[in-house]
Amino acid sequence: MSGKPCARCTRIVYSMEQLKCLDQIWHKGCFSCEICNTKLTMKNYKGYSKKPYCNAHYPTTKFTQVADTPENRRVKANTKTISNVQYHKDLEEQKGKKISVESDPLTDKAMKNTKIQSNLVYHGHAETREIENAHRPQEKPKNQQKAEYNPMRDLQEAHQPAVVYPQAGGHAAVQGSTRYVALYDYAAADHDEVSFSEGDFIINPEIIDDGWMTGTVKSTGRTGMLPSNYVEKV
Repeated sequence: MSGKPCARCTRIVYSMEQLKCLDQIWHKGCFSCEICNTKLTMKNYKGYSKKPYCNAHYPTTKFTQVADTPENRRVKANTKTISNVQYHKDLEEQKGKKISVESDPLTDKAMKNTKIQSNLVYHGHAETREIENAHRPQEKPKNQQKAEYNPMRDLQEAHQPAVVYPQAGGHAAVQGSTRYVALYDYAAADHDEVSFSEGDFIINPEIIDDGWMTGTVKSTGRTGMLPSNYVEKV
């Protein structure tokens, strides 16, 4: 069986003594540095142009120094300008063009999963907004006017003694110095309710149950039912 020629001595290389490296076949003894003929192995050789070299004689790449002349600077500036013009031209041509993506089962599956996740996030946010809007206090009607502030009247009412009237069901109506302040705006939803704005004082309070009470809005002078969780005792 004939072998292939050695890259160094051109003699036939048999399988027992061959060494494959740098896309060529060598005798183990012929695989040496191209300059000093130092015997090399697969661990310490360096290849350059498909020839083996040792570390000491490995060719190094040296850059040619170009003189910085006015002509060279002019050529460099022209090249840079042409490059910028071509870049912006290609950029303008690519604007508005649709980039097509090759369809394959893996890409289709990823797009489907992304769409499902996007829908879940969207509907989750929508549901959260609905819950927040349901618990948000209603805005005060624009046509509702506050009564003129009277500091003397407020001072007189604040010094009136508290009068407690017993009521059926174990609750009591407290009048006089007991006051509540509105935490939120509230618009009356029925004829027996009163509207008020945040910061209004509620006087003559009467607790009806855990969620409702009656009282008089000091700024408007109107008396009626109101939600007790919209006000706070002061």
